[in-house]
Amino acid sequence: MTAQPILDFTVSSAVQVYDWLRAAILRGEFMPGDRLSESEIASRFGVSRQPVREAFIRLTSDGLAEVRPQRGTFISQISVSAVLSARLIREAVETDLLRLLVADIDQVGMARLDIEIAEQRVAADKGDAEGFVVLDDRFHRQIAILAGQEGVWTILEGLKSQMNRLRHISARTFDMQKLIAQHAEIVEALRQRDAAQAEGAMRQHLREVLNDLPEITAAMPKLFKP
Repeated sequence: MTAQPILDFTVSSAVQVYDWLRAAILRGEFMPGDRLSESEIASRFGVSRQPVREAFIRLTSDGLAEVRPQRGTFISQISVSAVLSARLIREAVETDLLRLLVADIDQVGMARLDIEIAEQRVAADKGDAEGFVVLDDRFHRQIAILAGQEGVWTILEGLKSQMNRLRHISARTFDMQKLIAQHAEIVEALRQRDAAQAEGAMRQHLREVLNDLPEITAAMPKLFKP
């Protein structure tokens, strides 16, 4: 479990409780079926139950939690359909981002992406699967930033919460070297200013989940819903 949260009194406590819980759910610290206790979380933050209740409502709206009458609030199962929808949207958006970037990327931008690949290799060498998931996400965000479209990535973050849950839960089954090679292929295509190659590499990379998802859901069926 994450460290004791420290409240920022300039920000709504309900927002902070929500942000902390959402991040913990996405990282798999709370698993599907786990019960969320208002009193325990209020005590952890040192707040009343009201901001916790507000956070629970937002999590339910996000599809990350569900209310079971007379029983309480529980972490929801991962929606397979939401994972597939997010993947489809990401493919459409991120291939367009590469087409924007390929004509404009400069040496500084290429150096940033090279650093991302190098840090991913360090994480893989250490066997740091969770760290690699963070770096993988940062790589894709960096592409949006370099394309001048960081706001697009912010929108994608809101759409891919179920996909993020899947990635963290299955982190130790990732073939990190394979994913790094795919990232490197994208970067090399950008270096060569080959839009078609960059787009193809990104499509292949984002379609990996289509290969992995059936195996993961079969191995851990209680964590998923259609």
